[in-house]
Amino acid sequence: MADENICDVIVVGSGAGGLGTAVTAALKGLTVVVLEKAPVYGGTSAISGGGTWIPCNPVAKRAGLSDSREAARSYFQHSAGNRFDAARVDAFLDKAPEMVTFLEQQAGLPFTVQPDRPDYHPDVPGASRGGRVIYAAPFDARALGKEVARLRPPLKELTLLGIMIRPGPDLKHFINVFRSFESFKVVTRRLLRHVRDVLTRGRSMDLGNGNALIARLATIAFGKGVEIRTSVDVRDLILENGRVSGVKYERADGTTGTLHARRGVVLAAGGFPHDVARRKEVMSHAPTGHEHKSATVNSNTGDGIRMAERIGAVFNSDLSDAASWAPVSLVPQRGGKPVPFPHLIDRQKPGFIAVTRRGRRFVNESDSYHDFVRGLVKASANDPPPECFLIADHRTIRRYGIGCVKPAPVPMFHHVRSGYLMRGNTLAELAQQAGIEAEGFLHTVEEFNKHARLGNDPEFNRGGNSYNRYNGDALHKPNPCVAPIEVAPFYAVKIYAGDLGTFAGLKTDEHARVLDAAGQPIAGLYAVGNDMSHIMSGEYMSGGTNLGPALTFGYIAACDLAASTAVTTDGRDSAGTSPSPEK
Repeated sequence: MADENICDVIVVGSGAGGLGTAVTAALKGLTVVVLEKAPVYGGTSAISGGGTWIPCNPVAKRAGLSDSREAARSYFQHSAGNRFDAARVDAFLDKAPEMVTFLEQQAGLPFTVQPDRPDYHPDVPGASRGGRVIYAAPFDARALGKEVARLRPPLKELTLLGIMIRPGPDLKHFINVFRSFESFKVVTRRLLRHVRDVLTRGRSMDLGNGNALIARLATIAFGKGVEIRTSVDVRDLILENGRVSGVKYERADGTTGTLHARRGVVLAAGGFPHDVARRKEVMSHAPTGHEHKSATVNSNTGDGIRMAERIGAVFNSDLSDAASWAPVSLVPQRGGKPVPFPHLIDRQKPGFIAVTRRGRRFVNESDSYHDFVRGLVKASANDPPPECFLIADHRTIRRYGIGCVKPAPVPMFHHVRSGYLMRGNTLAELAQQAGIEAEGFLHTVEEFNKHARLGNDPEFNRGGNSYNRYNGDALHKPNPCVAPIEVAPFYAVKIYAGDLGTFAGLKTDEHARVLDAAGQPIAGLYAVGNDMSHIMSGEYMSGGTNLGPALTFGYIAACDLAASTAVTTDGRDSAGTSPSPEK
């Protein structure tokens, strides 16, 4: 870049929303600089499952899966109720498939589809039974060259010996490794490739999930001349003549500087999951802000939102929920803070239940992680804090694992020693270990087992919809989500209310432009991803409903920027006049 202090577009944050914006803008001929506070790029997107929710996407269409815009819009309307945001929802539904086609054809980013993955509320009008969630294809990190060193690695707790296990068929192979010869072959090949990579490269080069999505976007960005500057903490927006024209930043070594943008600044800094004061303000279950445990990367501290508010932007918290809730456990670390582990694929399996400290079940454990925490918050409203215990017997844990505890044959004794995994030779002993009221707990398990032996759950109807069954164990009959808890010893992991990202955020319009108190766009300022108030109005409609809108509104913002007039560093356009707020 000829002048390192000026470019066309500045993107604050390097998750999927930020990199998606950068790639689109660069492919449309703009010069782009991405500023990332952390020393690695990728944000929470890099440690996520990588699912991207796109109704009517071309990947599913090629696979012969049917969908309709009308159905998707109906699903939005029924989910959001009176908070339905027609203008932004319509923009998303119109532009999301276009975004996928653009990334596939112009950027060379291939996607795959899971044809049988349903939306989270499959019985709501307009919901899909499969095809709306797509994934970036697995990626060989060698293509990143030296830049692989700055790619945020997946959480080791979410891998198996460092191997990224992809949702869908890949996960099923690992679960069935000793029950299917085909699964055994698949897993053996993955293990051998992983050992080779670790010996020759120091880490796995076989990337999947969100790591593959970020690596692919970064590879395209680097190839198009995008600069990704890490360890750069953006502190403030520069407002000149009523227009955002750049940012002020501080590097990790303490030096400061400014960077100017001819077209605009896009905030994609990951929302506010680690902003304790904001959590206290908008999360009713966290009166001090500390009761909540986020599974996002700890650099997401609300910086983008706060700097936008300082120049007149509006923070919108009028949503049904402030974040995409997820149950998390805290994994002890030697000499460090515990790592929050999101429970996304264990509690839905047969042989698990969740109970409060009073020993009572409170939710369908096979429902979405968002609905699970909703149930926990409701159950603990008069009995705080919002905490519970995930319970399983020995047979279940050795079959499926629990939290960061892996299935057999991976040893689990160190998790018992650390206190993460509580164990009792009897249910009463487990209750004492965990601090659960024994009388209520024993009654709950007795009643659950009575029905579970027949595959039933009359209290919460686990396995009663296609989403429940999708995350269960299809080989377990008669109900893929239900089995009794009766083989000693018994185990518990403590669960807290947490999140996978925040929903409340800056008010934006259908072009991703940030709005002021009068509802007018702040010239030159855009927000995408979790810095933007979520288009689902606090609902969590399906897997990938963080990344789908993030990529789509990143694409929308970049297209709007490409169509805008370049402005000089004194706030005037190339004709020497001050542009209007509407461009």
